[in-house]
Amino acid sequence: MANHKATRKDVRQSEKRRDRNRYYGKTTRNAIRTLLATTDKAAAQQSLGKVVSMIDKLAKRNVIHKNKAGNLKSGIVKRINALA
Repeated sequence: MANHKATRKDVRQSEKRRDRNRYYGKTTRNAIRTLLATTDKAAAQQSLGKVVSMIDKLAKRNVIHKNKAGNLKSGIVKRINALA
Protein backbone atom coordinates (compact mmCIF):
# COMPACT_ATOMS: atom_id res chain seq x y z
CA MET A 1 0.00 0.00 0.00
CA ALA A 2 1.13 3.54 -0.71
CA ASN A 3 2.78 5.46 2.09
CA HIS A 4 2.81 8.99 0.72
CA LYS A 5 -0.24 11.19 1.08
CA ALA A 6 -0.29 12.14 -2.60
CA THR A 7 0.07 8.51 -3.67
CA ARG A 8 -2.86 7.48 -1.48
CA LYS A 9 -4.94 10.23 -3.08
CA ASP A 10 -3.89 9.04 -6.54
CA VAL A 11 -5.01 5.51 -5.67
CA ARG A 12 -8.40 6.83 -4.56
CA GLN A 13 -8.77 8.89 -7.72
CA SER A 14 -7.81 6.01 -10.01
CA GLU A 15 -10.35 3.73 -8.30
CA LYS A 16 -13.07 6.33 -8.88
CA ARG A 17 -12.04 6.71 -12.52
CA ARG A 18 -11.95 2.94 -12.98
CA ASP A 19 -15.45 2.52 -11.55
CA ARG A 20 -16.78 5.38 -13.67
CA ASN A 21 -15.16 4.01 -16.84
CA ARG A 22 -16.51 0.52 -16.14
CA TYR A 23 -20.01 1.93 -15.66
CA TYR A 24 -19.97 3.95 -18.89
CA GLY A 25 -18.43 1.07 -20.83
CA LYS A 26 -20.93 -1.49 -19.57
CA THR A 27 -23.88 0.86 -20.17
CA THR A 28 -22.72 1.44 -23.72
CA ARG A 29 -22.20 -2.27 -24.39
CA ASN A 30 -25.72 -2.99 -23.14
CA ALA A 31 -27.14 -0.26 -25.38
CA ILE A 32 -25.28 -1.71 -28.38
CA ARG A 33 -26.54 -5.20 -27.56
CA THR A 34 -30.12 -3.93 -27.30
CA LEU A 35 -29.80 -2.02 -30.56
CA LEU A 36 -28.43 -5.01 -32.45
CA ALA A 37 -31.19 -7.24 -31.08
CA THR A 38 -33.83 -4.91 -32.54
CA THR A 39 -35.49 -6.27 -35.68
CA ASP A 40 -37.48 -3.13 -36.53
CA LYS A 41 -35.44 -0.83 -38.78
CA ALA A 42 -37.29 2.35 -37.81
CA ALA A 43 -36.82 1.74 -34.09
CA ALA A 44 -33.17 0.86 -34.63
CA GLN A 45 -32.49 4.05 -36.58
CA GLN A 46 -34.22 6.08 -33.89
CA SER A 47 -31.96 4.75 -31.13
CA LEU A 48 -28.84 4.78 -33.33
CA GLY A 49 -28.03 8.41 -32.56
CA LYS A 50 -28.05 7.82 -28.82
CA VAL A 51 -25.76 4.79 -29.10
CA VAL A 52 -23.35 6.56 -31.46
CA SER A 53 -23.19 9.45 -29.02
CA MET A 54 -22.36 7.06 -26.17
CA ILE A 55 -19.56 5.48 -28.22
CA ASP A 56 -18.14 8.89 -29.12
CA LYS A 57 -18.13 9.91 -25.47
CA LEU A 58 -16.21 6.74 -24.54
CA ALA A 59 -13.59 7.58 -27.16
CA LYS A 60 -13.42 11.19 -25.99
CA ARG A 61 -12.84 10.06 -22.40
CA ASN A 62 -10.16 7.58 -23.57
CA VAL A 63 -12.11 4.61 -22.25
CA ILE A 64 -11.84 3.08 -25.72
CA HIS A 65 -9.54 3.96 -28.61
CA LYS A 66 -10.89 6.26 -31.31
CA ASN A 67 -10.35 3.59 -33.99
CA LYS A 68 -12.34 1.06 -31.96
CA ALA A 69 -15.13 3.62 -31.69
CA GLY A 70 -15.10 4.04 -35.46
CA ASN A 71 -15.14 0.29 -36.02
CA LEU A 72 -18.05 -0.15 -33.61
CA LYS A 73 -20.09 2.61 -35.26
CA SER A 74 -19.36 1.25 -38.74
CA GLY A 75 -20.44 -2.28 -37.79
CA ILE A 76 -23.62 -1.06 -36.12
CA VAL A 77 -24.62 1.07 -39.11
CA LYS A 78 -23.97 -1.83 -41.50
CA ARG A 79 -26.16 -4.13 -39.41
CA ILE A 80 -28.98 -1.58 -39.25
CA ASN A 81 -28.84 -0.86 -42.97
CA ALA A 82 -29.07 -4.60 -43.66
CA LEU A 83 -32.39 -4.84 -41.82
CA ALA A 84 -35.39 -5.32 -44.05
